[in-house]
Amino acid sequence: MKILDVLTPDTICIDLKARDKKGILDELVAPVVAMTGTSHEELVKVLMERERLGSTGIGGGIGIPHGKLKTLDQLILGFGLSRRGANFESMDNRPTHIFFLLLTPEDSAGLHLKLLARLSRLLKNEDFKSQLMQATRTEEILDIIREKDEDF
Repeated sequence: MKILDVLTPDTICIDLKARDKKGILDELVAPVVAMTGTSHEELVKVLMERERLGSTGIGGGIGIPHGKLKTLDQLILGFGLSRRGANFESMDNRPTHIFFLLLTPEDSAGLHLKLLARLSRLLKNEDFKSQLMQATRTEEILDIIREKDEDF
């Protein structure tokens, strides 16, 4: 599964304003609410409950908040960019800039893990992260992901 099989232009936020975890999650879920059949508040609650188990701020400026929903029948992927960085309680205690939001059906552990692994591999590439940070338009984000995702 390629990232662009599930990431759509409508779920990309290229200028996140929040500086804290809850605010970032609020902004990331806003464009996906209609796709989930779940309220904004419920989505944030699911993601915050997952964060209590351990931060999805994996370090290196990356956050991959994720959660499972009973109401979903397909994977939903969102992307967010925080130019100033946010306190996402990252493992390295540094600001987080690049976010991928992953929402999956409760019974799709395999797909969930495959997409998380693919994202993690891509995000180890410093050039990829740098290109994402410099992007100013949704189309640029999609082009950068398309180009790098082809290599895997």
